[in-house]
Amino acid sequence: MKSMIQAGLLTAGIVLAAAGLTGCGNQKETEEVHIGYFNNVTHAQALYMKAEGMLDGAFGEDTEVTWTAFNAGPSEVEALFAGDIDLGYIGPVPAITANVQSDGDVLILSGATMAGAELVKAGGSDIETAADLDGKTVAIPQIGNTQHLCLLKLLADNGLSTVEEGGTVTVTAVENADVQNMMDQGNIDAALVPEPWGSTLVENEAEIVLDYDEVYADGDYPVAVAVVRKDFLEENPEIVSAFLEKHQEATDDIAANAADAAAVVNEEINSATGKSLTESVLKSAFEKIIISTEINEDAISDFGDISVEQGFVSEKYEDIFADGAEG
Repeated sequence: MKSMIQAGLLTAGIVLAAAGLTGCGNQKETEEVHIGYFNNVTHAQALYMKAEGMLDGAFGEDTEVTWTAFNAGPSEVEALFAGDIDLGYIGPVPAITANVQSDGDVLILSGATMAGAELVKAGGSDIETAADLDGKTVAIPQIGNTQHLCLLKLLADNGLSTVEEGGTVTVTAVENADVQNMMDQGNIDAALVPEPWGSTLVENEAEIVLDYDEVYADGDYPVAVAVVRKDFLEENPEIVSAFLEKHQEATDDIAANAADAAAVVNEEINSATGKSLTESVLKSAFEKIIISTEINEDAISDFGDISVEQGFVSEKYEDIFADGAEG
């Protein structure tokens, strides 16, 4: 049966951990908290909290919050390993990879967003279903990322496999910004991409084959999660608890005022990158992303299994959720 972990429950677990840890000795003074994120709508809570200054003073008057933007999961994972960031928003598959490669030193705290990816095809293509990917070339943003694993599951469910596995589907990593050109040139037939790229491609005459709730698990799978370094959690449980409270508050704000929150997120993206999303793409993207602190553990387990099968990690994770942390 599917199990759902909610941020509220995790927060309670962290508070309990805090009590236990406090009893073990004095809390270490923390002058800076470093948070990683992407300038992408799938990291909506991070962008919203940063723009609204929600974490300013949340960890104490003398604790400064530093935000660091990343363009890809592997670079954020490296920063976690190096201790350059303490908390972060990242895709579930990089989170799994980080957990396994660090022997459990990177933990999932909470869900952030779900779904938010589509399988699209070049306009006029004869692809109508996932089964029609037979003999086609499909782009994904990055080998071993969340959309890649969703595609591999989709292929397997339709009796297909990649060329590397002796099958007929060519899977190639393409930067999201380059997918349109690759389609126009006939170099790829389809792409499984996250928002806002799916909506952007559709606005430019690409067509949806599988929408956000048809790619995998009816859209009930994480596309971004919040993670923490285990040692940071153990040394600073009150900070992690306060972070989760603000993360939940941001989630509630976005859910209650989606249009206004989307505008805040878009302005933050524009401030950081110099580019904002069009109103139509922004609206479409937020309609295809489920803002939620819940995590479908079955989906995480599936991603863990596929990661092992494909050789992205040597073994499946053991303890990956932070509510198992002990003082």
